[in-house]
Amino acid sequence: MAGVPSRWLMVEEAISYYARRMVAWSLGDPVATYHGGICRLTGKRSELSTHSIIAIKGAVDFVKDHHTEPHLSNTSLFFRDRHMCAYCGGQYRERDLSRDHVIPVYLNGRDRWMNVVTACRSCNIRKGGRTPEEANMPLLYTPYVPNRYEHLILQNRRILQDQMEYLMAKVPRHSRLYA
Repeated sequence: MAGVPSRWLMVEEAISYYARRMVAWSLGDPVATYHGGICRLTGKRSELSTHSIIAIKGAVDFVKDHHTEPHLSNTSLFFRDRHMCAYCGGQYRERDLSRDHVIPVYLNGRDRWMNVVTACRSCNIRKGGRTPEEANMPLLYTPYVPNRYEHLILQNRRILQDQMEYLMAKVPRHSRLYA
């Protein structure tokens, strides 16, 4: 089966792909069935069911280059780092966390996965605009770029079991998602 996951779809979007005969293959259990009108020739009501995992035929405009870095958001970052502060090791709620640049922005540190970690607000303030070495605050873990499968998991809190099995089969064994 060809195809790689690119993004989460709303059920209505998936039904639209089925209706336009653009679904190349599907996996998993049906998640929704939509009923249409009555066929005047057969008298039967039309219906479309969508599965939890679908692949779209042909080149679709939202499929990005497989080698691009996934979009960085605070929510995805905090999930990658398991809501753990990279400096004190404490577990926090999302509202009590912040994005910390390992190499500060003013030192040309970039806002990229490999240069950001999750920090509690007090550690981020304590570190200030310094590197971890300058602040004498060593990192407890190393930042990394999640692959596309990890990123899809990090983006969604309500993943069905068959979707999770499909995605986890492509997650590297060294991923923190296994911890």
